[in-house]
Amino acid sequence: MNAIITATELASELARPTPPVLLDVRYQLGGPPGRPEYAAGHVPGAVYVDLDSELASPPGPAGRHPLPDLDAFAEAMRAAGVRADRPVVVYDGGQGWAAARAWWLLRWTGHPEVRVLDGGLAAWQASGGVLSTEQPAPPAGDFTPLPGALPLLTADDAAGVARRGILLDARAAERYRGEVEPIDRVAGHIPGAVSAPTTENVVEGDTVLRDAADLAKRFASLGVTADAEVGVYCGSGVSAAHQVLALAVAGIPAALYVGSWSEWSADSSRPVATGPQPG
Repeated sequence: MNAIITATELASELARPTPPVLLDVRYQLGGPPGRPEYAAGHVPGAVYVDLDSELASPPGPAGRHPLPDLDAFAEAMRAAGVRADRPVVVYDGGQGWAAARAWWLLRWTGHPEVRVLDGGLAAWQASGGVLSTEQPAPPAGDFTPLPGALPLLTADDAAGVARRGILLDARAAERYRGEVEPIDRVAGHIPGAVSAPTTENVVEGDTVLRDAADLAKRFASLGVTADAEVGVYCGSGVSAAHQVLALAVAGIPAALYVGSWSEWSADSSRPVATGPQPG
């Protein structure tokens, strides 16, 4: 199953008698909620899903965006009309980070067919897609989360991957190097991790992912081989989900460390590396 769908393909599928369930996951780190933007215009038929309250638990020792309570997640997905027997398409208004978080959660909890709109809302509008202000009320879904369909890392697991495989740090390079840390308690990176900013997954100046061959070449240059164990983390498990998505498009399975740097750095007993090298 392809992990992404183009705007043209989505328009075609939405015209079918049984279209995919469509989720709008617009979100800005530290910014206002995405619901007002959704209300002002969204892809017709899309239901809004809030990242902070429906795709994560409240911040705490497990990080800034811990895994959501599974019962609450199930309730939110059913309210959005998510069913096990219907494909789901998710999108956001940026580079796909929030949409990738929704994609990863649904795939991790066992939904068999979830795709991210490549390029998000901007790609939809660029292709001639119209926006709607009508807020749909879909029939309740039947999705029951069964976690474990995708690999998930704990802090100790992530440290192990950094030693024996490839652990990719999806944050900006200056945060990896420890030169700045605008959010978390400590600057730096997990020892052994390789800097791999998520922003380099997309076409320069655009929100669309680079093609599969180009992504595979990018990850190969970072040391990812066909038989390597690959893990990804970021600040709070959101942009890293986009890295897992990009790796999937390139044909490379990868595990997500959801707690990411916000969890790792909160424990003063965990080691921290700085500088441009894995350490």
